[in-house]
Amino acid sequence: MTQTVSQGIGELRAAMDGPVIVPGDAEFDERRRVWNAGIDRSPSVIARCSSAADVAAAIRLAREHRLEISVRGGAHSPSGAAVCDDGMMIDLSLLNSVQVDPAARRARVGGGALLAGLDAAAQAHGLACPAGLISHTGVGGLTLGGGMGWLTRQFGLSIDNLASAEVVTAAGQVLRAAEDENPGLFWAIRGGGGNFGVVSSFEFRLHEVDPTVQVGLFFWGLDQGQEVLRLLGEITAAMPPKINAVIAALNAPPLPFVPVQHHLAPGYALVLTGFGATADHERLVTEIRRTMPPLFDLVTPMPYVLLQQMLDEANAWGQYGYDKATYVENLSDEVIDVVTEQVPAKSSPASATFFYRLDGAYSSVGDDETAFGGGRSPRYAVFIVGLAPDADLLAADRRWVRDFWAALRPHAIGSGEGYINGSTDHQNEQVRGSYGAAKYERLAKVKAEYDPDNVFHLNANIAPA
Repeated sequence: MTQTVSQGIGELRAAMDGPVIVPGDAEFDERRRVWNAGIDRSPSVIARCSSAADVAAAIRLAREHRLEISVRGGAHSPSGAAVCDDGMMIDLSLLNSVQVDPAARRARVGGGALLAGLDAAAQAHGLACPAGLISHTGVGGLTLGGGMGWLTRQFGLSIDNLASAEVVTAAGQVLRAAEDENPGLFWAIRGGGGNFGVVSSFEFRLHEVDPTVQVGLFFWGLDQGQEVLRLLGEITAAMPPKINAVIAALNAPPLPFVPVQHHLAPGYALVLTGFGATADHERLVTEIRRTMPPLFDLVTPMPYVLLQQMLDEANAWGQYGYDKATYVENLSDEVIDVVTEQVPAKSSPASATFFYRLDGAYSSVGDDETAFGGGRSPRYAVFIVGLAPDADLLAADRRWVRDFWAALRPHAIGSGEGYINGSTDHQNEQVRGSYGAAKYERLAKVKAEYDPDNVFHLNANIAPA
């Protein structure tokens, strides 16, 4: 693309209510920064949009001047999709309002809001929306790929709770997408990512969630991996509906409740969360402690909003990151063999592996009801995450992530490509593998209708049919 923008800056400033930032402006470097420290790109212009009309004006100018477009929501994607070199970054961070209607149990959420804002606003009324586990993640990117977390077993994915969305298309049209209006577009944005336009606002259905939840964190050493993973596989596959858990392979945090001799020690962990009545949670805590006593544990009530922030510090901005994801049906002996062989091979103490249990409400939605790139049968979503304080250490763990993923692939469900939001790699064959051939082709037809020129391609891209 020919990157010419200087003559259009004045025109864009006149058309937008939000600020337009260019290289040399005081806040330019801060606004182009993204979560992954390994991404260092410099757009020609940053359009900080304050409305859907601003987004439409920015898209029209970018297309007129043949500028590549990236879209910044929470800027949390390890691939750095939020920022491009030389083109235009459409920055949605000013569109961060969250308006809750407690009587209707609905939330209207701006396209640039973070999960922390949604969590806090909904919990003020004893409500919540299924979302991710890191509160500084953007609502937009998380939702458009699916959105899974602590409430998924009870209420499904974020997209399963999406009632409507305001979408600005590549043609600069502002459309409402819902079951009763532009239903093809509505189907596609529920899992198809940012391929079809810029979502300037979301409308979510909310659910009653007690502001206090029961949390148990248990930790075992590397030498206990085989036995621990078998036990945790049995427990998590049979949990009551209002219990959820994440199984992890990580280094123990250097926190006050962790005995000093275990600070940063590698091992296996379970975070067990109970919603509502405490009896089921207490029973599982007792079973775990009796069957396989951990090296240490912490069992305590906790505000739901703090549960949502539990992983924030470990995933703070300014780290170097790379990840891949897959799905496995269960923690079979073969899967456990791979995990216990690969986990000790990482280099960075910050790198980790997570298993999310997906069943219940997740599995009550049909595979084809949304564009989500994953089957709905009961399963575990596996996230292999390389995190490091510098590029050299990440280089070692990038290889570790790829080797680990490749070793799991023979035991994975489907193509092995996994959850689209859990992967840094977005090559065409990998995107096709994540969605499957039939769903990809359906998405490509919707893409051809709403973005025939593939304007929105700096993502897990779906080419127009």
